[in-house]
Amino acid sequence: MHAYRSHTCAALTAANVGDTVRLSGWVHRVRDHGGVLFIDLRDHYGITQVLCDADSSAFAELEKARSEWCIQIDGEVKARDESLINPKLPTGEIEVYVRSLEVLGASEELPLIVFGDQEYPEETRLRFRYLDLRREVMQENMKLRSDVVASIRRRMWDSEFREYQTPIITASSPEGARDFLVPSRQHPGKFYALPQAPQQFKQLIMVSGFDKYFQIAPCFRDEDPRADRSPTDFYQLDIEMSFVEQQDVFDTIQPVLTGIFEEFGGGKVVDQDWPQISYRDAAKWYGTDKPDLRNPIKMQDVSEHFAGSGFAIFAKLLEQDGTEIRAIPAPGGGSRKFCDRMNKFAQGEGLPGMGYIFWREKTADAVAQELGIKVKEAQAKLKSGEVEGGMEAAGPLAKNIGPERTEAIRQQLGLKIGDAAFFLGGKPKVFEAVAGKARVAIGDELGLTDLNRFAFAWIVDFPIYEKDAETGKVDFEHNPFSMPQGGMEALNGDPLDVLGYQYDLSCNGYELVSGAIRNHRPEIMYKAFEIAGYGADEVNKRFGGLVNAFQYGAPPHGGCAAGIDRIVMLLAEEANIREVIMFPMNQRAEDLMMNAPSEPMSDQLMELGLRVIPQE
Repeated sequence: MHAYRSHTCAALTAANVGDTVRLSGWVHRVRDHGGVLFIDLRDHYGITQVLCDADSSAFAELEKARSEWCIQIDGEVKARDESLINPKLPTGEIEVYVRSLEVLGASEELPLIVFGDQEYPEETRLRFRYLDLRREVMQENMKLRSDVVASIRRRMWDSEFREYQTPIITASSPEGARDFLVPSRQHPGKFYALPQAPQQFKQLIMVSGFDKYFQIAPCFRDEDPRADRSPTDFYQLDIEMSFVEQQDVFDTIQPVLTGIFEEFGGGKVVDQDWPQISYRDAAKWYGTDKPDLRNPIKMQDVSEHFAGSGFAIFAKLLEQDGTEIRAIPAPGGGSRKFCDRMNKFAQGEGLPGMGYIFWREKTADAVAQELGIKVKEAQAKLKSGEVEGGMEAAGPLAKNIGPERTEAIRQQLGLKIGDAAFFLGGKPKVFEAVAGKARVAIGDELGLTDLNRFAFAWIVDFPIYEKDAETGKVDFEHNPFSMPQGGMEALNGDPLDVLGYQYDLSCNGYELVSGAIRNHRPEIMYKAFEIAGYGADEVNKRFGGLVNAFQYGAPPHGGCAAGIDRIVMLLAEEANIREVIMFPMNQRAEDLMMNAPSEPMSDQLMELGLRVIPQE
């Protein structure tokens, strides 16, 4: 028999009854039934119930076993009584009577319990991650991650891509985040950097004549943490192709991701239609460039209905350049109680509130006022059907702008009795983010968001440049390496009108993919950087390797990168990315388990020619 096990803890069935077996694993749970000990023995594959009574020579030793002891047992497989069969376990028809026991690794008192669903502070979970990872949900998340990566690789190979590895130690390259610098011992005073992405290398692979590249690539960025972003490192499916246009990239990645979400999505609907929405429309309709299309609410510009209206706040606001009023429709939100709740939400986001209108059946008071009769008489006429009630608009805004404008807003938004609309105004860049959050909150509160779907959308036509409102300086708003739509001719016009062949893919409110058709023409690249105030010398200094390569017959090329961590987070239905990373940092970019970052030894600093200046 094998030194440690003849079977895993998920392998035994009724067909093994009578067999002598050896199992190894962790004590998951102990139950003492007065002279009979039952232990759920757990390994990576599952759980087997083992038992022991006072007649067994192993009883005295097994009595000492506690949760998370690692043990090995030899015993005989027995059939469970029919009334005790556990259909939820693959091993639920049997149990193993213990004949002998060896303790492979005893455990001290546990800082967190593996059995059950107890909640622990994240700091505790990360400090004792090896225990946290023993929990069933974490085991399943990590298996899911591994299976997703394996499936991605198969699908990329099936699409005639080959995987190539790019350097982990390279030159510093500003790509939108801070680099992690690595001091060089052999070149004192100089530093390498960990790559923020394999961006330049994968483009150089295309220049080198390789037609299709992919890599499950580690990326390193010194970033502030968020729930959906690691503060230090992450993995992405990195793709690049030669002789392609934007649609070719879309057509390549869509079947790969569709297949992954269908394979691992737990039966949720995977949308097959991936709309292409311009960056500006996404901001206007959804308040974000990563919209959650499971929520059907689409915001609209209703400025014309407030211009010159009796609602002075909005009317005066619209007299300023670059301002507008946006409406957030709320089908089914037509009650004062709901409107008050959403106002409270807006106040939590730092706003004084949101204007609102809701539509309801006309009240007897309104009919009485309209017809010049008493309320009781109006009630009688409504009850008898002599007078049709119809609808009325309610709320402070409705009173200020009057029935004609209110009705025009209702018709534009396609609303009816029982619905509402909320309003925000100002310069779009100032209020769009809050409007986007409000849209999500309204959809969630009213149950409009379809939680059983994966809804994808390509966000396209990103502007390359933006102008600083205070200094008037033009700088890059998005990826400076994207090919401008219209090439050199576009760069000779107004920079703020220049759009790039750049694109993101959103899914359920998260950015999953980012990419572009690359600017492979040196003369266009120099011009693009010149507009943003970067001279040719600076471009050569920062990106010399890439620019030099483009002098020697660079092919048109493009690609994208898909975030592995976020994909798995969505599939695992987790809200925090650290739940799908095996050994993540905490929110302060610390590894509590390995005590990183740590202070270097003095001889290490001397060898590198470095000195740490204490911060005051």
